[in-house]
Amino acid sequence: MNKGLKTIPYIDLKSQWIDERDELMPIIERVMNSGKFILEADCDEFEESVAKLCGVKYAAALNSGTDALMYALTLSGVKKGDEVITPANSFIASTSSIVHIGAIPVFVDVLPNQNLDPSKIEDLITKNTKAIMPVHLTGRVCDMDPIIEIAKKYKLLIIEDAAQAIGSKYKGRPSGSLGDIGCFSTHPLKNLNACGDGGFITTNNEDIYKKIKSFRNHGKINHDTVSHFGLVSRMDNLQAAILNYRLGKLDVLISKRQANAKKYLEGINHKDIFIPHQELHEFNTYHTFVLQTSRRDELKEYLLNKGIKTAIHYPIPIHFQSASKSFGYKEGDLPVTEKQAKEILTLPINQYLADSDLERVITAVNTF
Repeated sequence: MNKGLKTIPYIDLKSQWIDERDELMPIIERVMNSGKFILEADCDEFEESVAKLCGVKYAAALNSGTDALMYALTLSGVKKGDEVITPANSFIASTSSIVHIGAIPVFVDVLPNQNLDPSKIEDLITKNTKAIMPVHLTGRVCDMDPIIEIAKKYKLLIIEDAAQAIGSKYKGRPSGSLGDIGCFSTHPLKNLNACGDGGFITTNNEDIYKKIKSFRNHGKINHDTVSHFGLVSRMDNLQAAILNYRLGKLDVLISKRQANAKKYLEGINHKDIFIPHQELHEFNTYHTFVLQTSRRDELKEYLLNKGIKTAIHYPIPIHFQSASKSFGYKEGDLPVTEKQAKEILTLPINQYLADSDLERVITAVNTF
């Protein structure tokens, strides 16, 4: 790396803390002084607020997005041996949540924009298929209308993995409201981020909502009584308080990331680089900004030498992971997914980038 250049970070949580510290410290102090740390009023407020944001009746706060996926699957009736159709280019949690409840992931190939290809779904449906788990990758909601039509035709559940898509919309409808259950993460790297792990589910199904609320807290009816043996996946009140504060800033954050993306889309014109365009019906919140090039590794190194940090989401598709050997997939089974894994590169898109940073990235990419 050229040591004379200011480094452009891929993520910038330090700047977020500096920006928010004066307003966050009294919130943190209030929670700590209260001595009330788990599933208290701040959690109730958070659940109410995110349900409204996602256009659903109910939300339940949990301690991770992975738990959100696992609880959504198992408490909506997905059982051992059932099959769940999902893409293989996601973060590992989407598949691990299926595996951990004893179900079987069935991988579907993707479109040029990295989201699952609805036209490939029906060929994968068997008598054991129970659910479809679309993953709204990069902040772009999947093409949901054909997925919903297929789910209705075959009486399948839709579990949205919306971990990267808080605030995103498809034809005006929010992520988390398009399936039976939406699953979100509030990991520190997400657009709506806590200062630790966190997650939540969204749904209009009161029965599932009540089951998850109970299951996350040992299956308790009250302090002394349990109706069934649940687990523990409770959001800390401190994280909920931080999230409530950051919910109030989410629109501004999304607007800044969209403005950054617009500059990239208008400025990057390298002939060897493909960037999926944004459809008119999409409201993309740009959790990540991903380009594709056959010279990905060279470009990544070139940018690093110019002080620009990047990432790859994700270099090894899930069906090629060692943990997936028993599923029996081989090279060529998911050709688009496999090609993209060798070509995708994520540019910095965080809300603390200056215009000069963006221009530096654009110039570096175009002169590669």
